[in-house]
Amino acid sequence: MQTWKISAGVGLASLGFLTACGGGNDGLPQLTPAQAGTLANCTTLASSFAFANTTIDAATVVSEGTLKNAGTPIGEHCAVTGKMNRRTSAVDGQTYAIGFEMRLPKAWNGRLLYQANGGTDGVVSQAVGGFVGGGPLHNALQQGFAVISSDAGHSATQNPLFGLDPQARLDYGYMAVGTLTPMAKGLIKAAFGKGPDRSYIGGTSNGGRHSMVAASRYASEYDGFLAIAPGFNLPKAAVAQLYGAQQWAKVATDPANLETALPQAERKLIANAILTKCDALDGASDGLVQDMDACQSAFDLARDVPTCTGDRNGSCLTPAQKTAIGNVYAGARNTKGDALYARWSYDPGISQTGWADWKFRNAVGAARDPVAVAFIFSSPPESTSILSNTLGYALNFNFDTDAPKIFATSGIYTESAMSFMTPPNPTQLDGVRNKGGKLLVIHGSSDPVFSVDDTTNWYQSLNARYGGNAAEFTRFFRVPGMGHSRGGPATDQFDALTALVNWVEKGEAPDSILAAARGAGNAGGVNAELPASWSATRTRPLCAYPKVARFKGTGDIESAGSFHCQ
Repeated sequence: MQTWKISAGVGLASLGFLTACGGGNDGLPQLTPAQAGTLANCTTLASSFAFANTTIDAATVVSEGTLKNAGTPIGEHCAVTGKMNRRTSAVDGQTYAIGFEMRLPKAWNGRLLYQANGGTDGVVSQAVGGFVGGGPLHNALQQGFAVISSDAGHSATQNPLFGLDPQARLDYGYMAVGTLTPMAKGLIKAAFGKGPDRSYIGGTSNGGRHSMVAASRYASEYDGFLAIAPGFNLPKAAVAQLYGAQQWAKVATDPANLETALPQAERKLIANAILTKCDALDGASDGLVQDMDACQSAFDLARDVPTCTGDRNGSCLTPAQKTAIGNVYAGARNTKGDALYARWSYDPGISQTGWADWKFRNAVGAARDPVAVAFIFSSPPESTSILSNTLGYALNFNFDTDAPKIFATSGIYTESAMSFMTPPNPTQLDGVRNKGGKLLVIHGSSDPVFSVDDTTNWYQSLNARYGGNAAEFTRFFRVPGMGHSRGGPATDQFDALTALVNWVEKGEAPDSILAAARGAGNAGGVNAELPASWSATRTRPLCAYPKVARFKGTGDIESAGSFHCQ
């Protein structure tokens, strides 16, 4: 059911970390709030629930306190596990199925959440709707959502070679979400006596990609979409990782350890130089670069970081290092100079451990980018012989002849990776807009694997497509200092799901979302990379792009109340 919003006027939200203002006379439909329900059926679901090509393996009551989140007991709920579309592949002889888990709270808020998981999937993560390591202190299950999680159609033991099977590729890319969603709604109806009033999908990294793909492919099934650190151009980003590996290899002192190209002391040198030029651009010298766009003009790697005249000692960079770093930040290219992925923005978060993990280890490791490119994204897939030398594969990847394979089809691989992995029409979201749906996208400014510039470019294109009015149904937030999904010198704990629900169901469009640091004593876990000079409970507003959090000139520099979005 929906009503039509006619007048402006939006109240302040009081739930979670959300502050909201704006909204208004946009003429879009306003969806009505979900209505609560009570779990009426659990254990009999294993024998009574019927849905095409679906097997329920177990349905059990989980008592209150069996699970906890941030030290708080999670209420009584029903845990259901099962599989859909079990089959044996004619390509590799493997048995595949879309495995899932649903958790149905006894006190239900009338909503479904599809918990889209990260990486190359393959694991049915616990269906609690937590999203990010620094996420809200009350996860979606605690908030009363019915939550579904899946392995996207393959098991962990089949990673990454599930990519040899064409259907497993498609399930991973988008079909598992499309297959599971109507089943999940049917299961909810069987358990509660009615289907969900409102449906949401959200996730981080590859889960954020799933959300953006769903906004394009499955707008009729969902009302709200939450994409955090979204890898919506994941095949391109994976290719860019291999490009980066080749740049680092040129200056690494140990060919087997790419971090020797730019160890932590030298990354800290760069971070400090960025802070010197950019920290005060938002009016406060506080270890955060809020005005990241202005920073890209203010900071110059060649000029602002000392150049070594002798040996490397952590106080300077060699000319060759500066060239390699500059090449990486300018974005992957082939020998013709054609861009293969987006450029990157300089941010103090370069000093964090997670940045190094992605740039130096995951870019060449046997569990991440080389195997994803080789077996999941390339058509046809590469020989399995590369599994024994993924470093060699990464360092010998040809950006003229190998990179185009992510756009290719061949034989039984009738959809390219760029077709099955990405939103087919990323800036055409009429299905979301016209039904009153909403999309929130949140991305760390120092994400080392998915470029925040790529997401910024996408939002700018979306806004242009809708005549400068994309904010009526989509809002984009950048998190200064945050790495991939979490961590770094950042306020990385926020409740975006509540912000999304309040926007979808109450019309409270979020101009800002309150974010907190995870210092000592934080119930949601401690971020060990917070600077010692910060308050353990620092807060900041995350501002809807293109606004930037700026210091008001007075007040506690550790408090969000001393900043406003301009």
